[in-house]
Amino acid sequence: MFVRRRRWYFVMMGTCAVLFILAWSVVRLWSVPAAIAMCLVAMVIPPAAAIVANRRGPEDHWWDEESGDAQSDAWWAELEGRKRSGNPKDPDDRRER
Repeated sequence: MFVRRRRWYFVMMGTCAVLFILAWSVVRLWSVPAAIAMCLVAMVIPPAAAIVANRRGPEDHWWDEESGDAQSDAWWAELEGRKRSGNPKDPDDRRER
């Protein structure tokens, strides 16, 4: 679900921003090592958020699956070389005859 992935992405990136802001505006006054640790944790969040946002859901169409639209599937099959076009001007079709 696109909406669910987008929500998780913004939650993770919001957490990252909050960690950075709190680390250097509040926590550094009491403990610089704790602020650095918070920044290290925040540094790991953006790549994980990108992975979560870009992963394929169970209902998402993938490049090698058929879409259900016969014309679209035939077009993609022709482009990928799984099926010949039937066009007499196509050099690949003439070689098979």
